[in-house]
Amino acid sequence: MGPVMNIVLAIVVLAVVLAQGAEVPAYEDQPPVVGAVKTKSAAERGGIQVGDRILTVAGDAVPTWKDLAMAVGTRADRTVAVTLDRGGQTMSLDVKPAAVGRFEFGDLGVVPDTSPIAQKVDPQDPAARAGMKAGDVIYAVNGTRVMFPTDLKEAIAAHPGEAIDVEIRRGGTPQHLSITPDKRPTGGWIGITIVEATRSFKPGPFEAVRLSVVQNATSGVMIFKILGGLFTGSTSVRQLQGPVGIAQLSGESAEAGFVHLLNLMAVISLNLGLLNLMPVPVLDGGHILIMALEGVARRDFSMAVKEKMLLAGFVVLMMLMVTVIYNDLTRITWIERLMPWRN
Repeated sequence: MGPVMNIVLAIVVLAVVLAQGAEVPAYEDQPPVVGAVKTKSAAERGGIQVGDRILTVAGDAVPTWKDLAMAVGTRADRTVAVTLDRGGQTMSLDVKPAAVGRFEFGDLGVVPDTSPIAQKVDPQDPAARAGMKAGDVIYAVNGTRVMFPTDLKEAIAAHPGEAIDVEIRRGGTPQHLSITPDKRPTGGWIGITIVEATRSFKPGPFEAVRLSVVQNATSGVMIFKILGGLFTGSTSVRQLQGPVGIAQLSGESAEAGFVHLLNLMAVISLNLGLLNLMPVPVLDGGHILIMALEGVARRDFSMAVKEKMLLAGFVVLMMLMVTVIYNDLTRITWIERLMPWRN
């Protein structure tokens, strides 16, 4: 019942998190049609182009950008087959997602066709003087496409005191504005508050429970795929986290707010429940396996046999523990510097 209660707790806690509602990126649930390909990325090397509709990754269907992120995230530095639709023709390309971030998630280097929005324009600042209005969609700076708020901020900051050409969409109609950013300590500044297109998400209590069950089921399938990938080599052990990594994430989640901490609690609880059901002696799943084998054999195994099985399970768990703790330590900068083989 321990693993069952872990899973139940994950469903209850996640339902509470979902019931709070949130603003999520509008593109998240849209089909993964490539809006731009990052320079020197895995997608560029693999031949993926703007306008391609990604259909599958390593045989897994990816109907949305969220599904694409999950399919690619567990396959860093692994060559995978990417099936896509290009102008009505289905084709397959071999792509090797890059490992990014401290947890080395896989990244293809493709982004959706989205643009930052000027939520607020300060009346006395350069953007307002050039004619920009709240609600304008910012498409490009000096002819370079900008997809996310960070892209726009970097483009503006790089040109303090220099006139830049900002292409906007107002009511779907393209316009060009010449704006000269003010000089600030952080670089160029035009006086706008930038947001990305989002959609409101606020389910009722029963809908929150239903969505929690669905999301936990999806996460459960992903956990088993990752575990299977460890044995087949399609998933890197570098993506595993141990106690140190969980402690770091807990601290970061606590700083981000109570809802983020609850969400992490749900994830950990689900992982504990499912991992405890693995058919490894010492774990609950291992005991279930032993009893199932005894049922098939129609006799009890001797104590010596059971002890050997439990010892084998203990060795497997210790090897896993050493691996995840090593991974955690290599993600701490000052400790990694003490490891000459990592430099």
